[in-house]
Formats: sequence, C-alpha cells, structure tokens
Amino acid sequence: MRIGLALPHYDYSFPEGDGFSWGRLVEAAQRAESLGFDSVWISDHFFLDLARYGGSPEPAGTVEPFTALAALATATERVRLGTLVACSPFRHPAHMAKMATTIDLASGGRFDLGIGAGWYEREFEAFGYEFSSVGERFGELEDSVEVIAALFREGPVDLELRHFRLAGAFNHPLPEQDGGPPLWIGGKGGDRLLRLVARHGSGWNSVWRWTPEDLGARADRLRQICRDVGRDPSTARVSVGLYTLVGEDEQDVSARYRALRRWSPGGALDDEPLAEFARNSLTGTPEQCLDRLRAFASHGVEELIVGAASIPFAVYDWSMVELVAEALIPPAHDL
Repeated sequence: MRIGLALPHYDYSFPEGDGFSWGRLVEAAQRAESLGFDSVWISDHFFLDLARYGGSPEPAGTVEPFTALAALATATERVRLGTLVACSPFRHPAHMAKMATTIDLASGGRFDLGIGAGWYEREFEAFGYEFSSVGERFGELEDSVEVIAALFREGPVDLELRHFRLAGAFNHPLPEQDGGPPLWIGGKGGDRLLRLVARHGSGWNSVWRWTPEDLGARADRLRQICRDVGRDPSTARVSVGLYTLVGEDEQDVSARYRALRRWSPGGALDDEPLAEFARNSLTGTPEQCLDRLRAFASHGVEELIVGAASIPFAVYDWSMVELVAEALIPPAHDL
C-alpha cells in the first residue's frame, strides 16, 4: 500500500496559522517527498470556508491546482502529484486533458488526475457558475470523464455527447504515461459514480471519514459493476483519504488529540471524544494504525492519503507527519 499526503494549501492550513505562502507549499511538497510519502495532492477551490467543519464562514484563500502542480513538478523529483479532486464544471474537459498532459510530461509521468462533480455552492455563485442539481452536475462529470479518457489516447477524437461535442479533436503530444494519467473519480461511491469508474475511470477515491468495512462494501460493489459491464474487476483501483492522528503510544495519542482539539478552528472537536474520532479515521498507535491499513488493504485499497488534521488539506503538526513517515510508510509498502 502506498501512503500519500494531502498538502496544506489554504490560509488555515499551516501549524503556525500565518496564512498561505507559496514558499510554504513548496516546502511542504519537498518535505513530504524527503520523508518518503508516495504522493502529494491539492484540492480544487477558488476559496473555501470552514463552516461545514465547525469553523469560520470567512473564505480562506488558495492556489489553482493545475498551475501549482505544474510548478511542483519542477520542484520535486520522485513523488507523484495529483488533484483531489478537480471540479469538472470549472473547465472544459479539453483544457483539463491538455493541462493534465502537460503536467504529466513535465513531471516525467508522475501525475494523477482526480476529478469530481463539485459540491461547494458558495464558490459557484461567487464566480457565476450555475450550481445545477446533483444529477445535472454529475451528468456533466460523466461527459467530461469520457472526453478526457478519449483525449489521453491516440486521436483524432469524435464524440457527440450531451454537454460536449468533439470533431477531429487532437491531443498531441500524448501524455508520458501510457494511456494517460490515472483518472480517479472522486465521490461517496453511489452506483452511478461506480458505473462511471467502471466505464471510463482508472479508479475510485473517497475522503475523509471511512471505516474499512463501509468502504469495502462499496469497493465490492464497484467490482460487481465492472463484471456487469465486461471489465476485469481487478483493474478498477481504489484509494481513500482519511483524517490521521498517530502517536507513539496511547498516552501520546491522547496528548496529540488534545493538541488537535486546541488547533481545530471553531472548536470543531470540542464535543467529540477521541474514540469517536478514531472510529472512521486513521487514529492510534503505529500498531493500531497498521491494523487498520491491513483492513483497508484486504478490501483492495492500494493507497491511503493522509489528511494530517481535523479539516481537509492542512497539517497541524509536522512531527505527527514525520511519525507517519517513520512508523507507517515502510511497513505499509509490504501490505
């Protein structure tokens, strides 16, 4: 099993609370690479508030993910780079395919394209994008994924879909990776999403709270859908992102959780006992966390992406990230 890191890239994301800077993001990516993480990931928002996570409704700034990852491709050497996940309504899929291809070439084949339908209504309204129904947004995602997957192959491409029309579309140079960067479809794992993965995706990703049993049930459903559409189920990949809290022993876990509570915006964890936080996250001693990784691996999960805080794409304490790297990454690679 591989271990990735959700990079800090919002104003709220850093331990010192001083807001975003480009230098901090580059340092975080290079630090993750030097610690041995297999991948680093950036989300896709114009801004993000923390009201749904118990924090402030004030918008927090961030960078655009594709240009940021293109720059990080030149600042790193080994670690894989990915979007978790790009919002399909914000860009024409041809642009997304070209950007993904360019990053893949610049990084020597280290790019993963995660894509989803979008959920944050406030940013749609702020920038004049129509926030249509879930079904409509998902329909556009389905068409976008089909277009991107086609453009990653040798063209020209002719497609007549509900939202997009391609006639002799041409995407050269081709990506570095054969067949293009892996296409990860992000979402909770309803049947419609899993059918999209089975037809056109490389794999399914979901975040940030899952038990192995619940995720495993949806992964089994994905494999059944693959069989139904004539795809080898072993080719459908699964990854998961989890809030993560690791301590050297149980006393250290408790101390780190108290520190995370103090750090969490808006007192979001004040009323949540450690046991409840641990129920559907990666929390505990190294031995306990490895047991949970084994459980996820038994359900076919090939990569776990660490969310190193109680809110997405933040690191509240780099010493905890270092402990993950030291105590979990080497044995996880043997799972």
